[in-house]
Amino acid sequence: MLSLAFKCLLGALAVLAIALLAKSRHFYIAGLVPLFPTFTIIAHYVVGTQRLSSDLRMTAIFGLWSLIPYALYLLAVAWFSQRFSLLITLLLAVAAWTVAAAILVHVWSRIYPLQ
Repeated sequence: MLSLAFKCLLGALAVLAIALLAKSRHFYIAGLVPLFPTFTIIAHYVVGTQRLSSDLRMTAIFGLWSLIPYALYLLAVAWFSQRFSLLITLLLAVAAWTVAAAILVHVWSRIYPLQ
């Protein structure tokens, strides 16, 4: 239970950092905070303590490939923000991320099927 509370605290601190940075003169740095590997560290710790080191390695490699859907999300936000309202921009960007993530998971599961 203490472990779960710690994970929640990390998430809350990330949200607080984003909110504070968004109000600052350097608002753009708020876009860097989500890239701090808070949740990645948690995921790697959980996988690393519950599975083999080869599984941790595969998790890290999949994480590298997961940058593609994230990049598509950012490109969609940059593109659509000039054309649509904030809500529509974010919905379209999330849709782009969802499609790219689904394709990535599908392709990954074909290349590396579960044993």
